[in-house]
Amino acid sequence: MLTYWINFLRSTKEMHYFCSLLIEIFVPLHSNMTPQEYTQLKAFARQDGVLLALLWIGGFACYILGLSNPMLGLAAMVLICATPFFAASRLRHFRDYGREGIISFTRSYAYTVFIFFYAGILLAVAIYLYFTFIDNGFLMGKILETIQSPEGQKIIELYGMTKEIDENIKLIAGMRPIDYSLNMLTINIISGFILGIPIAAIMQRRTSKSDSLNAKQ
Repeated sequence: MLTYWINFLRSTKEMHYFCSLLIEIFVPLHSNMTPQEYTQLKAFARQDGVLLALLWIGGFACYILGLSNPMLGLAAMVLICATPFFAASRLRHFRDYGREGIISFTRSYAYTVFIFFYAGILLAVAIYLYFTFIDNGFLMGKILETIQSPEGQKIIELYGMTKEIDENIKLIAGMRPIDYSLNMLTINIISGFILGIPIAAIMQRRTSKSDSLNAKQ
């Protein structure tokens, strides 16, 4: 277990460096940002990343419980779909209170990417702890139960997916808790880079509301 944790920490450190490097390459942050402002951005992003992680952990818990309760499964979908709106609301909070109502697209984009990264780390830890100490084969059992049900067998036979299903079951059965964690962390980081574009485009603002009102007057 200690080896898994060491590998996980090493992987997250490498991913943090990778994210920062990508932002440096594709988002010209430091052309208009001081070191203090960059530190401020990451500090706010860490705080909001914790809040987003709580949303995701709640969604993950609802998903697991939703395997036995359809209503909780629906709640999990709602929480997952709320992700971009929640991230946008936290970006707006940073813009209005940390940046006095003004923020560029590039800074908004970097902020969103960092939120997803920090939230992804915490969710990955939660997933690792769940599959290590709590799951005890529950998820795999539910998957097999669904596949082996009469309805599941009909669908598999209808689409001729027997071989693919067997291969996927073997793949899932062989996954370790650290594999679930790192896979989810990778997905969340990629999601941040993708969703960050529309979120940043919508939430960017070149002038504050007070400046706009003064200009109108």
